[in-house]
Amino acid sequence: MSVTPRDAAPTGGIDYVAEEESARYVELKRRHRSFVWPLTIAFLVWYFAYVLLSSFATEFMATKVWGDITIGLLLGLGQFVTTFAITMGYVSYANRRLDPLTAEIREDLERQEAAL
Repeated sequence: MSVTPRDAAPTGGIDYVAEEESARYVELKRRHRSFVWPLTIAFLVWYFAYVLLSSFATEFMATKVWGDITIGLLLGLGQFVTTFAITMGYVSYANRRLDPLTAEIREDLERQEAAL
C-alpha cells in the first residue's frame, strides 16, 4: 500500500493538500501563471534576439545613432530597462490581483490553525 501526501497529513491538522486543490488556490495559481508565462516568453525572445543580433548582425549593431552611441548599445540598455519595467509591472499586478487573494487564503488558514 502506497502512502499519499493526504494519508500522511496529521490527524486534526490543517489539510494543506485540500487547500492547494481549493478553488481559491487554483485561481491564485492561474492568475500568477497568466501574468508570468507570457512575460517570460516575451523577454526570452527579446533577450535571444539581442544575443543573436550581436553575434550575427555585427554591422547592424555597430550602426551609429548619435555620436558614439550605437544600436547595439541602445538595445543592450533596453535589456535593463525591460527588466525594470517587467519588475514594476509584476509588483503592480501582484499588489492588485495576487496579494488580496493570498491574504484571504492566509487569513483562512490562520483561523483554522487558531481553532486547533
